[in-house]
Amino acid sequence: MGLLYKTVDVAFDVYALLIFARVLLSWFRPNPYQPVVRFIYELTDPYLRIFRRFIPPVGAVDFSPLVGLLVLQVIKVIVLRLFAALPV
Repeated sequence: MGLLYKTVDVAFDVYALLIFARVLLSWFRPNPYQPVVRFIYELTDPYLRIFRRFIPPVGAVDFSPLVGLLVLQVIKVIVLRLFAALPV
């Protein structure tokens, strides 16, 4: 059970890092056809699109990644507590 718990924990952390990387990329306007940039955008777009429907950008600032990260952390805590509550 410990390995599964740790794997889920790391998966949430990696996804949060991908969202953070996307925020950093938006500051520098990289080539969108570069494979690493496309990879990050393709993984994070479906999740962030959920929040963009409800939270419009304020000027040039998009708050959807911030809200997405907060919701992701709440989901992570809930899922990890469910894993911890499972009998061994």
